[in-house]
Amino acid sequence: MKYGSKISTELSFDQAVERAKAALKEQGFGVLCEIDVAKTMREKIGAEMEPYVILGSCNPNFAYQALRHEPELGLLLPCNVVVARRGDRTEIMAIDAGVMLGVTGNDAIQPVAAEVDARLRAVLAAIDAVTA
Repeated sequence: MKYGSKISTELSFDQAVERAKAALKEQGFGVLCEIDVAKTMREKIGAEMEPYVILGSCNPNFAYQALRHEPELGLLLPCNVVVARRGDRTEIMAIDAGVMLGVTGNDAIQPVAAEVDARLRAVLAAIDAVTA
């Protein structure tokens, strides 16, 4: 992935969602919103798809630091983690904060982006360790 990281697991979709939330919390993130994309597509346009949820997550300390350097940064928040069912596997994906925040061209937020990215990768590693 050019703009994120991904793991694949044998966890059920629901187990992966719960584990992602727990791993995010362990890394200092809160889940601000949970978007059930499959449900929305079914209700809005009658399209069926496998389970797919977006967890809009935020670490308030890092968000505050970055917003102090780049007030418009709210356009790029929160950091999304996606859990999606693909056949008999569940995929968990996390945005690459360096790529996402790099669009600002503001070097002052790159250390924050690097730390956020490291923590999001730790979230994926924690989930991956559950099935290892």
